[in-house]
Amino acid sequence: MSRIWSDARKFEIWLEIEILAAEEMAALGQIPKQDAIDIRKRAKFSIPEILEIEKLTDHDVIAFLENVAASVGPAARWIHQGLTSSDILDTTLAVQLNESIAILADDLKNLRTIIRSQARKFKMTPMIGRSHGVHAEPITFGLKLALMFDEFGRAEERLAQTRERIRVGKISGAVGTHAHVDPRIERAVCEKLGLKPATLSTQVVQRDRHAEFMTTLAVTASSVDRWATEFRHLQRTEVLEVEEFFGEGQKGSSAMPHKRNPITSERLSGLARVIRGNALVALENVALWHERDISHSSAERIILPDSCILLDYMLVTLRNLVERLQVYPERMLENLAASKGLYFSQSILLALTRAGVERKTAYEAVQRAAMKTWQGKGTFADSAKAEPEILAKLSTSEIDRLCSLDIHFQHVDSTFKALGLE
Repeated sequence: MSRIWSDARKFEIWLEIEILAAEEMAALGQIPKQDAIDIRKRAKFSIPEILEIEKLTDHDVIAFLENVAASVGPAARWIHQGLTSSDILDTTLAVQLNESIAILADDLKNLRTIIRSQARKFKMTPMIGRSHGVHAEPITFGLKLALMFDEFGRAEERLAQTRERIRVGKISGAVGTHAHVDPRIERAVCEKLGLKPATLSTQVVQRDRHAEFMTTLAVTASSVDRWATEFRHLQRTEVLEVEEFFGEGQKGSSAMPHKRNPITSERLSGLARVIRGNALVALENVALWHERDISHSSAERIILPDSCILLDYMLVTLRNLVERLQVYPERMLENLAASKGLYFSQSILLALTRAGVERKTAYEAVQRAAMKTWQGKGTFADSAKAEPEILAKLSTSEIDRLCSLDIHFQHVDSTFKALGLE
Protein backbone atom coordinates (compact mmCIF):
# COMPACT_ATOMS: atom_id res chain seq x y z
CA MET A 1 0.00 0.00 0.00
CA SER A 2 2.82 2.40 0.82
CA ARG A 3 4.37 1.69 -2.58
CA ILE A 4 1.15 2.77 -4.33
CA TRP A 5 1.34 6.16 -2.63
CA SER A 6 5.07 6.70 -3.05
CA ASP A 7 6.55 9.46 -5.22
CA ALA A 8 8.10 6.79 -7.42
CA ARG A 9 4.72 5.19 -8.20
CA LYS A 10 3.07 8.57 -8.69
CA PHE A 11 5.63 9.70 -11.24
CA GLU A 12 5.51 6.31 -12.98
CA ILE A 13 1.80 6.79 -13.59
CA TRP A 14 2.26 10.44 -14.63
CA LEU A 15 4.81 9.34 -17.21
CA GLU A 16 2.65 6.50 -18.48
CA ILE A 17 -0.30 8.86 -18.98
CA GLU A 18 1.82 11.30 -20.96
CA ILE A 19 3.26 8.50 -23.09
CA LEU A 20 -0.15 6.90 -23.71
CA ALA A 21 -1.62 10.25 -24.70
CA ALA A 22 1.23 10.86 -27.16
CA GLU A 23 0.85 7.38 -28.63
CA GLU A 24 -2.87 7.86 -29.15
CA MET A 25 -2.25 11.25 -30.79
CA ALA A 26 0.15 9.53 -33.14
CA ALA A 27 -2.41 6.82 -33.89
CA LEU A 28 -4.91 9.53 -34.81
CA GLY A 29 -2.34 11.23 -37.03
CA GLN A 30 -2.08 14.30 -34.82
CA ILE A 31 1.65 13.99 -34.16
CA PRO A 32 4.45 12.09 -35.97
CA LYS A 33 4.48 8.38 -35.07
CA GLN A 34 8.27 8.36 -34.77
CA ASP A 35 8.06 11.10 -32.13
CA ALA A 36 5.64 8.97 -30.10
CA ILE A 37 8.07 6.06 -30.43
CA ASP A 38 10.93 8.26 -29.26
CA ILE A 39 8.89 9.47 -26.28
CA ARG A 40 8.13 5.89 -25.22
CA LYS A 41 11.78 4.85 -25.69
CA ARG A 42 13.56 7.80 -24.09
CA ALA A 43 11.23 9.34 -21.50
CA LYS A 44 12.41 8.99 -17.93
CA PHE A 45 12.43 11.00 -14.73
CA SER A 46 14.62 11.65 -11.72
CA ILE A 47 12.85 12.36 -8.46
CA PRO A 48 15.73 14.41 -6.97
CA GLU A 49 15.90 16.51 -10.14
CA ILE A 50 12.13 17.03 -10.18
CA LEU A 51 12.20 18.21 -6.58
CA GLU A 52 15.06 20.57 -7.35
CA ILE A 53 13.23 22.07 -10.35
CA GLU A 54 10.06 22.42 -8.27
CA LYS A 55 11.91 24.70 -5.86
CA LEU A 56 12.05 27.19 -8.74
CA THR A 57 8.74 26.52 -10.53
CA ASP A 58 6.64 25.98 -7.40
CA HIS A 59 4.58 23.68 -9.64
CA ASP A 60 5.02 19.92 -9.41
CA VAL A 61 3.66 18.98 -12.84
CA ILE A 62 5.75 21.59 -14.67
CA ALA A 63 8.83 20.42 -12.78
CA PHE A 64 8.07 16.86 -13.85
CA LEU A 65 7.51 17.86 -17.49
CA GLU A 66 10.75 19.82 -17.66
CA ASN A 67 12.67 16.90 -16.20
CA VAL A 68 11.14 14.39 -18.62
CA ALA A 69 11.64 16.70 -21.62
CA ALA A 70 15.36 16.80 -20.91
CA SER A 71 15.54 13.04 -21.45
CA VAL A 72 13.44 12.97 -24.61
CA GLY A 73 14.81 15.71 -26.86
CA PRO A 74 12.90 17.42 -29.70
CA ALA A 75 9.93 15.02 -29.58
CA ALA A 76 9.19 16.33 -26.07
CA ARG A 77 7.23 19.20 -27.65
CA TRP A 78 4.30 16.75 -28.02
CA ILE A 79 4.27 15.78 -24.33
CA HIS A 80 1.31 17.29 -22.47
CA GLN A 81 -0.16 18.47 -25.79
CA GLY A 82 -3.62 19.91 -25.03
CA LEU A 83 -3.57 18.53 -21.49
CA THR A 84 -3.84 20.30 -18.15
CA SER A 85 -2.22 19.36 -14.86
CA SER A 86 -5.40 17.85 -13.43
CA ASP A 87 -5.65 15.49 -16.39
CA ILE A 88 -2.49 13.93 -15.01
CA LEU A 89 -3.18 14.40 -11.32
CA ASP A 90 -6.76 13.13 -11.20
CA THR A 91 -6.22 10.26 -13.59
CA THR A 92 -3.21 9.17 -11.55
CA LEU A 93 -5.24 9.48 -8.38
CA ALA A 94 -7.89 7.19 -9.88
CA VAL A 95 -5.22 4.60 -10.66
CA GLN A 96 -3.85 4.81 -7.12
CA LEU A 97 -7.28 4.52 -5.55
CA ASN A 98 -8.17 1.60 -7.78
CA GLU A 99 -4.95 -0.18 -6.81
CA SER A 100 -5.59 0.61 -3.14
CA ILE A 101 -9.08 -0.81 -3.29
CA ALA A 102 -7.66 -4.06 -4.68
CA ILE A 103 -5.52 -4.41 -1.55
CA LEU A 104 -8.36 -3.44 0.80
CA ALA A 105 -10.68 -5.93 -0.91
CA ASP A 106 -8.11 -8.68 -0.30
CA ASP A 107 -7.80 -7.55 3.31
CA LEU A 108 -11.56 -7.85 3.81
CA LYS A 109 -11.67 -11.24 2.12
CA ASN A 110 -8.86 -12.55 4.34
CA LEU A 111 -10.46 -11.08 7.46
CA ARG A 112 -13.79 -12.75 6.68
CA THR A 113 -12.04 -16.07 6.08
CA ILE A 114 -10.67 -15.99 9.62
CA ILE A 115 -13.98 -14.83 11.10
CA ARG A 116 -15.78 -17.66 9.25
CA SER A 117 -13.42 -20.22 10.74
CA GLN A 118 -13.84 -18.89 14.27
CA ALA A 119 -17.63 -18.57 13.94
CA ARG A 120 -17.88 -22.21 12.95
CA LYS A 121 -15.59 -23.27 15.79
CA PHE A 122 -17.69 -21.52 18.43
CA LYS A 123 -21.05 -21.95 16.69
CA MET A 124 -22.78 -23.52 19.70
CA THR A 125 -20.66 -22.07 22.51
CA PRO A 126 -23.22 -20.52 24.92
CA MET A 127 -22.75 -17.07 26.34
CA ILE A 128 -24.98 -14.34 27.68
CA GLY A 129 -26.21 -11.68 25.30
CA ARG A 130 -26.20 -8.16 26.68
CA SER A 131 -28.29 -5.09 26.06
CA HIS A 132 -27.38 -1.80 27.76
CA GLY A 133 -24.39 -3.79 29.05
CA VAL A 134 -26.78 -5.87 31.18
CA HIS A 135 -27.51 -9.58 30.87
CA ALA A 136 -30.35 -10.09 28.39
CA GLU A 137 -30.84 -13.53 26.80
CA PRO A 138 -28.42 -16.28 25.79
CA ILE A 139 -26.63 -16.27 22.44
CA THR A 140 -23.63 -18.22 21.23
CA PHE A 141 -20.18 -16.82 20.63
CA GLY A 142 -20.47 -18.24 17.15
CA LEU A 143 -23.53 -16.08 16.50
CA LYS A 144 -21.62 -13.02 17.66
CA LEU A 145 -18.83 -13.80 15.20
CA ALA A 146 -21.39 -14.59 12.48
CA LEU A 147 -22.70 -11.07 12.93
CA MET A 148 -19.16 -9.78 12.47
CA PHE A 149 -18.81 -11.89 9.31
CA ASP A 150 -22.01 -10.39 7.93
CA GLU A 151 -21.01 -6.81 8.75
CA PHE A 152 -17.71 -7.05 6.90
CA GLY A 153 -19.55 -8.63 4.00
CA ARG A 154 -21.37 -5.33 3.63
CA ALA A 155 -18.00 -3.58 3.76
CA GLU A 156 -16.92 -5.70 0.80
CA GLU A 157 -20.07 -4.72 -1.09
CA ARG A 158 -19.61 -1.00 -0.40
CA LEU A 159 -15.98 -1.10 -1.49
CA ALA A 160 -16.89 -2.84 -4.75
CA GLN A 161 -19.63 -0.30 -5.42
CA THR A 162 -17.50 2.76 -4.71
CA ARG A 163 -14.70 1.28 -6.82
CA GLU A 164 -16.86 1.67 -9.91
CA ARG A 165 -17.39 5.36 -9.16
CA ILE A 166 -13.81 6.15 -8.20
CA ARG A 167 -11.92 4.47 -11.06
CA VAL A 168 -12.70 7.40 -13.35
CA GLY A 169 -10.06 9.42 -15.19
CA LYS A 170 -10.15 12.49 -17.38
CA ILE A 171 -8.03 13.82 -20.25
CA SER A 172 -10.29 16.71 -21.22
CA GLY A 173 -8.24 19.86 -20.81
CA ALA A 174 -8.40 23.04 -18.80
CA VAL A 175 -12.16 23.14 -18.15
CA GLY A 176 -13.20 19.69 -19.34
CA THR A 177 -14.42 20.66 -22.82
CA HIS A 178 -11.85 18.69 -24.88
CA ALA A 179 -11.09 21.95 -26.70
CA HIS A 180 -7.49 20.94 -27.39
CA VAL A 181 -7.51 17.16 -26.85
CA ASP A 182 -9.67 14.68 -28.73
CA PRO A 183 -12.12 12.67 -26.56
CA ARG A 184 -10.83 9.54 -28.27
CA ILE A 185 -7.49 10.12 -26.56
CA GLU A 186 -9.20 10.28 -23.18
CA ARG A 187 -11.08 7.04 -23.81
CA ALA A 188 -7.98 5.18 -25.00
CA VAL A 189 -5.73 6.35 -22.16
CA CYS A 190 -8.31 5.55 -19.47
CA GLU A 191 -9.03 2.13 -20.93
CA LYS A 192 -5.34 1.20 -20.95
CA LEU A 193 -5.06 2.30 -17.31
CA GLY A 194 -8.07 0.20 -16.26
CA LEU A 195 -10.24 3.29 -15.79
CA LYS A 196 -13.45 4.69 -17.20
CA PRO A 197 -13.42 8.17 -18.74
CA ALA A 198 -15.56 10.74 -16.97
CA THR A 199 -18.69 11.37 -19.01
CA LEU A 200 -18.23 15.02 -18.17
CA SER A 201 -15.73 16.81 -15.95
CA THR A 202 -14.53 20.29 -15.22
CA GLN A 203 -10.80 20.78 -14.84
CA VAL A 204 -11.08 18.03 -12.23
CA VAL A 205 -12.98 14.84 -11.62
CA GLN A 206 -15.81 15.84 -9.30
CA ARG A 207 -15.04 15.36 -5.63
CA ASP A 208 -18.30 13.71 -4.63
CA ARG A 209 -16.62 10.55 -5.94
CA HIS A 210 -13.69 10.92 -3.57
CA ALA A 211 -15.99 11.84 -0.70
CA GLU A 212 -17.92 8.61 -1.27
CA PHE A 213 -14.66 6.67 -1.29
CA MET A 214 -13.56 8.25 1.98
CA THR A 215 -16.91 7.75 3.68
CA THR A 216 -16.79 4.10 2.61
CA LEU A 217 -13.40 3.81 4.28
CA ALA A 218 -14.77 5.59 7.35
CA VAL A 219 -17.74 3.21 7.64
CA THR A 220 -15.41 0.24 7.31
CA ALA A 221 -13.08 1.72 9.95
CA SER A 222 -16.10 2.22 12.19
CA SER A 223 -16.94 -1.47 11.82
CA VAL A 224 -13.39 -2.26 12.90
CA ASP A 225 -13.93 0.08 15.85
CA ARG A 226 -17.24 -1.60 16.68
CA TRP A 227 -15.62 -5.02 17.00
CA ALA A 228 -12.50 -3.72 18.70
CA THR A 229 -14.83 -2.16 21.28
CA GLU A 230 -16.72 -5.45 21.61
CA PHE A 231 -13.55 -7.40 22.34
CA ARG A 232 -12.36 -4.72 24.75
CA HIS A 233 -15.56 -5.06 26.76
CA LEU A 234 -15.39 -8.85 26.74
CA GLN A 235 -11.84 -8.66 28.12
CA ARG A 236 -12.79 -6.60 31.17
CA THR A 237 -11.83 -8.42 34.36
CA GLU A 238 -15.45 -8.71 35.49
CA VAL A 239 -16.36 -10.35 32.16
CA LEU A 240 -13.17 -11.98 30.80
CA GLU A 241 -14.89 -14.12 28.18
CA VAL A 242 -12.25 -13.42 25.55
CA GLU A 243 -8.78 -11.93 25.68
CA GLU A 244 -6.27 -10.62 23.19
CA PHE A 245 -3.30 -12.88 22.66
CA PHE A 246 -0.54 -12.03 25.12
CA GLY A 247 2.87 -13.21 23.98
CA GLU A 248 5.80 -14.44 26.01
CA GLY A 249 7.87 -11.49 27.12
CA GLN A 250 5.06 -9.01 26.48
CA LYS A 251 4.45 -6.40 29.18
CA GLY A 252 1.11 -4.80 30.02
CA SER A 253 2.07 -1.97 32.33
CA SER A 254 5.21 -0.17 33.41
CA ALA A 255 3.84 0.00 36.97
CA MET A 256 1.66 -3.12 37.39
CA PRO A 257 3.24 -6.43 36.34
CA HIS A 258 -0.11 -8.24 36.43
CA LYS A 259 -1.73 -6.23 33.63
CA ARG A 260 -2.82 -7.80 30.29
CA ASN A 261 -4.49 -4.96 28.44
CA PRO A 262 -6.52 -4.92 25.18
CA ILE A 263 -3.99 -2.58 23.58
CA THR A 264 -4.55 -3.77 20.01
CA SER A 265 -8.28 -3.17 20.17
CA GLU A 266 -7.69 0.23 21.74
CA ARG A 267 -5.25 1.11 18.97
CA LEU A 268 -7.81 0.16 16.34
CA SER A 269 -10.48 2.30 17.99
CA GLY A 270 -8.13 5.28 18.01
CA LEU A 271 -7.16 4.89 14.35
CA ALA A 272 -10.82 4.66 13.33
CA ARG A 273 -11.25 8.19 14.67
CA VAL A 274 -8.53 9.42 12.33
CA ILE A 275 -10.21 7.94 9.26
CA ARG A 276 -13.62 9.31 10.28
CA GLY A 277 -12.03 12.74 10.63
CA ASN A 278 -10.43 12.39 7.22
CA ALA A 279 -13.83 11.56 5.74
CA LEU A 280 -15.12 14.90 6.97
CA VAL A 281 -12.26 16.62 5.11
CA ALA A 282 -13.26 14.76 1.93
CA LEU A 283 -16.82 16.00 2.32
CA GLU A 284 -15.51 19.55 2.67
CA ASN A 285 -13.57 19.06 -0.58
CA VAL A 286 -16.74 18.56 -2.64
CA ALA A 287 -17.51 22.27 -2.86
CA LEU A 288 -14.92 23.82 -5.20
CA TRP A 289 -15.09 27.17 -6.97
CA HIS A 290 -16.57 27.01 -10.47
CA GLU A 291 -14.58 24.67 -12.73
CA ARG A 292 -11.88 24.16 -10.14
CA ASP A 293 -9.85 25.59 -7.32
CA ILE A 294 -6.92 23.98 -5.55
CA SER A 295 -8.24 23.89 -1.98
CA HIS A 296 -8.87 20.14 -2.15
CA SER A 297 -5.39 19.24 -3.36
CA SER A 298 -3.32 19.87 -0.25
CA ALA A 299 -5.82 18.04 1.95
CA GLU A 300 -6.07 15.04 -0.38
CA ARG A 301 -2.30 14.57 -0.34
CA ILE A 302 -2.73 13.75 3.34
CA ILE A 303 -6.12 12.12 3.79
CA LEU A 304 -6.16 9.70 0.84
CA PRO A 305 -2.79 7.96 1.29
CA ASP A 306 -3.03 8.10 5.08
CA SER A 307 -6.52 6.59 5.14
CA CYS A 308 -5.71 3.83 2.66
CA ILE A 309 -2.57 2.87 4.55
CA LEU A 310 -4.34 3.08 7.92
CA LEU A 311 -7.30 0.95 6.89
CA ASP A 312 -4.99 -1.61 5.31
CA TYR A 313 -3.13 -1.84 8.61
CA MET A 314 -6.35 -1.96 10.63
CA LEU A 315 -7.91 -4.79 8.63
CA VAL A 316 -4.75 -6.90 8.78
CA THR A 317 -4.40 -6.19 12.51
CA LEU A 318 -8.03 -7.11 13.21
CA ARG A 319 -7.60 -10.32 11.24
CA ASN A 320 -4.62 -11.27 13.40
CA LEU A 321 -6.50 -10.32 16.55
CA VAL A 322 -9.47 -12.56 15.69
CA GLU A 323 -7.24 -15.42 14.60
CA ARG A 324 -5.28 -15.42 17.89
CA LEU A 325 -8.18 -14.43 20.17
CA GLN A 326 -8.19 -16.32 23.45
CA VAL A 327 -11.74 -17.58 24.04
CA TYR A 328 -12.89 -18.83 27.45
CA PRO A 329 -16.10 -20.93 27.17
CA GLU A 330 -15.96 -21.89 30.85
CA ARG A 331 -16.05 -18.23 31.84
CA MET A 332 -18.98 -17.70 29.49
CA LEU A 333 -20.86 -20.44 31.34
CA GLU A 334 -19.96 -18.86 34.69
CA ASN A 335 -21.37 -15.53 33.54
CA LEU A 336 -24.49 -17.26 32.27
CA ALA A 337 -24.95 -18.88 35.66
CA ALA A 338 -24.54 -15.54 37.43
CA SER A 339 -28.00 -14.49 36.25
CA LYS A 340 -29.53 -17.61 37.82
CA GLY A 341 -31.68 -18.25 34.77
CA LEU A 342 -33.34 -14.83 34.73
CA TYR A 343 -32.83 -14.72 30.97
CA PHE A 344 -35.65 -17.26 30.64
CA SER A 345 -38.20 -14.66 31.77
CA GLN A 346 -39.54 -13.97 28.27
CA SER A 347 -40.13 -17.66 27.64
CA ILE A 348 -42.35 -17.83 30.72
CA LEU A 349 -44.08 -14.55 29.83
CA LEU A 350 -45.00 -15.73 26.34
CA ALA A 351 -46.13 -19.13 27.60
CA LEU A 352 -48.50 -17.41 30.02
CA THR A 353 -50.00 -15.18 27.33
CA ARG A 354 -50.45 -18.22 25.09
CA ALA A 355 -52.23 -19.89 28.02
CA GLY A 356 -54.74 -17.02 28.07
CA VAL A 357 -53.26 -14.68 30.71
CA GLU A 358 -53.56 -10.95 29.98
CA ARG A 359 -50.07 -9.62 29.08
CA LYS A 360 -49.87 -7.04 31.88
CA THR A 361 -50.82 -9.62 34.47
CA ALA A 362 -48.37 -12.14 33.04
CA TYR A 363 -45.58 -9.54 32.91
CA GLU A 364 -46.08 -8.56 36.54
CA ALA A 365 -46.14 -12.19 37.71
CA VAL A 366 -42.90 -12.97 35.87
CA GLN A 367 -41.33 -9.75 37.14
CA ARG A 368 -42.18 -10.70 40.73
CA ALA A 369 -40.49 -14.05 40.23
CA ALA A 370 -37.48 -12.31 38.74
CA MET A 371 -37.15 -9.89 41.63
CA LYS A 372 -37.34 -12.75 44.12
CA THR A 373 -34.58 -14.52 42.17
CA TRP A 374 -32.30 -11.48 42.45
CA GLN A 375 -32.92 -11.32 46.21
CA GLY A 376 -32.94 -15.05 46.94
CA LYS A 377 -30.71 -18.04 46.50
CA GLY A 378 -32.64 -20.18 44.05
CA THR A 379 -32.89 -20.06 40.28
CA PHE A 380 -35.48 -18.19 38.27
CA ALA A 381 -37.18 -21.51 37.52
CA ASP A 382 -37.52 -22.09 41.29
CA SER A 383 -39.04 -18.63 41.78
CA ALA A 384 -41.41 -19.13 38.84
CA LYS A 385 -42.64 -22.39 40.34
CA ALA A 386 -43.33 -20.56 43.60
CA GLU A 387 -45.41 -17.83 41.93
CA PRO A 388 -49.13 -18.78 42.19
CA GLU A 389 -50.24 -16.98 39.04
CA ILE A 390 -47.55 -18.73 37.00
CA LEU A 391 -48.13 -22.15 38.52
CA ALA A 392 -51.86 -21.80 37.88
CA LYS A 393 -51.19 -21.94 34.15
CA LEU A 394 -47.88 -23.77 33.76
CA SER A 395 -46.79 -27.09 35.27
CA THR A 396 -43.40 -27.45 36.90
CA SER A 397 -42.24 -29.68 34.05
CA GLU A 398 -43.37 -27.05 31.53
CA ILE A 399 -41.46 -24.38 33.43
CA ASP A 400 -38.34 -26.57 33.35
CA ARG A 401 -38.77 -27.07 29.59
CA LEU A 402 -39.13 -23.35 29.02
CA CYS A 403 -36.02 -22.62 31.08
CA SER A 404 -33.75 -24.25 28.54
CA LEU A 405 -31.01 -22.95 26.24
CA ASP A 406 -32.42 -25.10 23.46
CA ILE A 407 -35.19 -22.58 22.87
CA HIS A 408 -32.67 -19.81 22.29
CA PHE A 409 -30.45 -21.82 19.98
CA GLN A 410 -33.08 -23.54 17.84
CA HIS A 411 -32.42 -21.28 14.82
CA VAL A 412 -28.62 -21.10 14.95
CA ASP A 413 -28.22 -23.65 12.14
CA SER A 414 -30.57 -21.81 9.80
CA THR A 415 -28.86 -18.48 10.54
CA PHE A 416 -25.45 -19.93 9.72
CA LYS A 417 -26.86 -21.42 6.55
CA ALA A 418 -28.38 -18.08 5.50
CA LEU A 419 -24.99 -16.41 5.98
CA GLY A 420 -23.15 -19.06 3.97
CA LEU A 421 -21.28 -20.24 7.05
CA GLU A 422 -22.20 -23.92 6.73
